[in-house]
Amino acid sequence: MKKGLIFDMDGTLWDSSENVAASWTEVLQRSGCDRILSKQDIMNVMGLTMDKIAEIIFSDLPQDKRTELLEKCCKYENEYLRQNGGMLYPELENTFVALKEKYHLYIVSNCQTGYIEAFLDHFGFWKYFEDTQCYGNNLKSKGENIKLLADRNKLDKAYYIGDIQGDYDAAAEAGVGFIHAAYGFGTIRENVPELQEFWQLPGLMETIL
Repeated sequence: MKKGLIFDMDGTLWDSSENVAASWTEVLQRSGCDRILSKQDIMNVMGLTMDKIAEIIFSDLPQDKRTELLEKCCKYENEYLRQNGGMLYPELENTFVALKEKYHLYIVSNCQTGYIEAFLDHFGFWKYFEDTQCYGNNLKSKGENIKLLADRNKLDKAYYIGDIQGDYDAAAEAGVGFIHAAYGFGTIRENVPELQEFWQLPGLMETIL
């Protein structure tokens, strides 16, 4: 039986909000916008698709300007994170090492193209993951992308690990199990297996899979 663990990014593997805010602020100021984005501004929209983020962050701008700024921000954000990274949750890599002994590991995110790659490049984590999928590659919902990845990799059993209600909903849409990263950015209405710390995942998996 091929068992897969599919990870969300923000609020599950790391918190990049501070560096995302810094990179977007640089772009805005270079573009003539006298505006400073905070870590909280970014945390408030984590987990949304990029078009929705632009609607919220740039709500005061016309659609064409939103699109232009979004493209500039996302491109520079990827470069910035590739160089500077973000805050990893405790014992992340050691936990990957332990999980890799029994499970196939993947990432699915609502991020732009290049974001997952920046994370993997900066920390040298490519060796742990067999496949990734994101909204920016095909403009599909997270639920569609989880199913696409699970089918593409012929997984017999899979769990999605995420931190917000939208992650649970996406896992349900894809027909895979769900584990709540309770240390992350959000809460879940349903009663599901829960992690208080990322490093607890190998032990939790022994009880459910």
